Parts: sequence; structure tokens; C-alpha cells
Amino acid sequence: MGPDAFIPGFRLADIDVGGGITIRVAHAGEGPPLLLLHGHPQTHVTWRKIAPALAGRFSVVCPDLRGYGDSSKPEGAKDHSTYSKRAMAADQVAVMRAFGHETFRMVGHDRGGRVGHRLALDFPEALEKLVLFDIAPTATMYARTDKDFASRYFWWFFLIQEAPLPERMILGDVEFYLREHVERQNKISGATEEAVFQEYLRCYRSPEGVHAVCEDYRAAATIDLEHDAADADRWVECPLLALWGARGVVGRTYDVLETWREKAREVSGRAVDCGHTLQEEAPEETLRELLAFL
Repeated sequence: MGPDAFIPGFRLADIDVGGGITIRVAHAGEGPPLLLLHGHPQTHVTWRKIAPALAGRFSVVCPDLRGYGDSSKPEGAKDHSTYSKRAMAADQVAVMRAFGHETFRMVGHDRGGRVGHRLALDFPEALEKLVLFDIAPTATMYARTDKDFASRYFWWFFLIQEAPLPERMILGDVEFYLREHVERQNKISGATEEAVFQEYLRCYRSPEGVHAVCEDYRAAATIDLEHDAADADRWVECPLLALWGARGVVGRTYDVLETWREKAREVSGRAVDCGHTLQEEAPEETLRELLAFL
């Protein structure tokens, strides 16, 4: 495929990962392989401010998660396993193997970070280092939910409602919902340029896209918790860097480093002066932290 319209120097490709699933990726660079996974409601375009610099040192692969961007958006299963983080992690291992990378380093923001946590447990031999942006472990966040968290992160509880309730409500005014979501989470004005927001909207607004998002969150509240409970005695073995927004909900609600020290053997990290989307709101500071760790 041709060059990426949003990330200079990157080219697009569609990778068949099996099971009828195709993953859209942007890729560039040479050196140690590095996987960048976006969160909700973004796509791989969220890495546009830091990916070119990373590609100067790494072989960078930026996929759209299944259900997002221009990747496949299959119908959800009754047990939501189609969008389990286990299935999504397996997608990404297949993507990296398609590029010839058996081992790699990884950065995950938001949902991508949750995929990264599962990938570290299911494919420990593949992961050399893991960076997580603005998340605490899923099971921890659900277990410690209070009124303040539920009010600030209402979509964790709205999107998990039985289909088609949230799908129908979002599709009533997709642009309003998406803009409100992005603007509430970003604390640095203008961090998501209008052209980029419109790209996120293009990928989000189809019925299949909205359903996929809901299934992602439904999986997080059901089958992902089952998988986490089954692996409660397992650790993330690779070095883990946790970064979070000092102005965001996660950092103000949890001791982020402590939550990850309950899950991983080697944890470091700190807050960055921004909201939820570090790579868009504080790209220079975020890039410095990544280069130092990776």
C-alpha cells in the first residue's frame, strides 16, 4: 500500500493474522523492533508526533487494533471472546512475526496497554520491554471502583451494557459523543488536531466500528477478568515502564506504580504533565522517557 497520510515516512500494509482478521499497520525504520498500540477512541494515527523519531532508532510497527481504524471489525461472540485482550494480543504477535520479529519491545496506550499486559502474560518469550500509558490493571480498576471513578470514567460502565443499547445511543450522534470523549480526556487544548479528529471519526462512525468498541469494553468487564483471575499468580517478567498524565483520572485515582508492582517484577515510571493521551498532549517529554527506557 501507499504512504501513511498522517505519519511522515511510514507506509501502510494489511496483515492477515488468521481467522478472517486483517490488521492495518503503518511501519517504518530499522533497528530493534518496536510495537506501538493505540487506545480508545484513537487509531495508529495517535503516534504521529513521536513515531518518526522512534523510527530513527527502531523498526516501528503501528497497528490498528482489531475493531479499530481500518482493521477488521468482526461481530462479537456471546461471551465477548472475539474482543478479548487474549485474542487482540495474539493478533499483534502474528503481526510482528509477519515482519520477521519473534521478539520485540512494546508501548501501549489505554486499550493498547491492556492488550500489552495480556501479551506479556500469554507470550512472555516475545516481549523484551513493556511501556504502558495512563492505565492501572483492568482488574484493579474494577475492583477499586468508587463513585468518583465511575463518574469520571462513565464509558467503562455505559459501553458494557447489553447490545444494542450503547450502540444505538452512540450512533444517534457519533460526532458529539466522540468529540466529548476526546475533549474530556485531553487536558492540553489542541493536542488532537481537527484533521486527526476527523480521521478518528471516519473510522469510528460505522455501526461495525461502534459495535467493536462496545465489545472491547464488554470483554474487559467479563472474559478479560476471567483470564486475569486465572493468571492471578503470574507476573509480567520483562521490565515495565508506567507513564501517566498528572492531570488525568488514573493518576489522581490510583498509585499507578504500586498497582503495577502487584503485577510485574520490575517497575519504574512517573507522571507527565498532561491528561490521558501522552503521545498527543506531551510528545517531546514522552519521547524522551521512551528513548531512555527502550
